[in-house]
Amino acid sequence: MEKSISIGSDHAGYAYKQVIKSFLSSEGYDVLDMGTDSADSVDYPDFVHPVAESIKLKQADQGIVLCGSGNGVAITANKHQHIRAALCWTDEIASLARQHNDANVLAIPCRFVSEELAIQMVKTFLNTDFEGGRHQKRVEKIRYC
Repeated sequence: MEKSISIGSDHAGYAYKQVIKSFLSSEGYDVLDMGTDSADSVDYPDFVHPVAESIKLKQADQGIVLCGSGNGVAITANKHQHIRAALCWTDEIASLARQHNDANVLAIPCRFVSEELAIQMVKTFLNTDFEGGRHQKRVEKIRYC
């Protein structure tokens, strides 16, 4: 079964989004691009909310969101109750976000990581399983309301 990944960025993440989309397509992923479609200045929530909704609607299995610092896209994605977005800037953090937090959205700070590291974090994020066990009850406690 082909895995679907939803991806969205603002202008600061546009170039990395294009590189990541190409990588994902070459690996056989179905990529849902929620925009933006250029490096022109835009508002990141306009592209992050559709990523979150695509996961909720089961159009995508996981998501990737990108902006300059990664903070804005992570905060926006985490406004959706079914989303656990993790801001990652190292490969180890991307791995732990999946293993311990069952993160379903990877937030990448494009102004602080190289393209190579971004691709490596995507690989790690998509190929690392949630460990469950003692982490399961913690993830269940995230849902506040």
